[in-house]
Amino acid sequence: MPGAEDRDAPRGESIGSPEPAPPHVLVTLPNLITLARLCAVPATIWLILHHRLDLAFYVFVGAGISDGIDGWLARVTNARSALGAMLDPVADKALLVSVYVTLAGIGELPDWLALMVVFRDLLIVGGVLVLWVLGQPPRIRPLLVSKLNTCLQIALAALALLIAGFGLAMGGLLWAMIWAVAVTTLASGIAYVVSTLHWTHHPGPER
Repeated sequence: MPGAEDRDAPRGESIGSPEPAPPHVLVTLPNLITLARLCAVPATIWLILHHRLDLAFYVFVGAGISDGIDGWLARVTNARSALGAMLDPVADKALLVSVYVTLAGIGELPDWLALMVVFRDLLIVGGVLVLWVLGQPPRIRPLLVSKLNTCLQIALAALALLIAGFGLAMGGLLWAMIWAVAVTTLASGIAYVVSTLHWTHHPGPER
């Protein structure tokens, strides 16, 4: 379940090898799967708030599996679409952020960590919007540290749901993951700021 920064390019687009924009197709099987994943967001929040973290764990894992399935289907059936390219990162990020905020709200994750995760995403999205308004839309490339951060965020959310939902004694592992996510979230946010500032001064031929 990659973060939004990992889906900057529509499915099938290789950075440096431009392809035609995805067609404006609304109803495709990958899009329906993505919409189902988006609908899983309120369901997951409700389950967590009602302390059914065991069921929330299954929903979260199922959403992660569906993310891989819809991407695979879009490639093998050539069912890429502009709607799918837009909804996919929205569904991924909405689910991940909502899980962090809700788990922090019931005390299963530190509130400061949820704030870090949300603020980093707001910083990236806000920066992109500001540059668009200024007429300098950036070509954001997924950074290695950001990909690592996304993987760790997903793993921590699943681990927290697993531990709390099934009453497992894995507090040491949980806190190790919490600090790993905190460090990579901070590093990822700084890296994006630095790379964006560098791009605005040296936009290159793709600007």
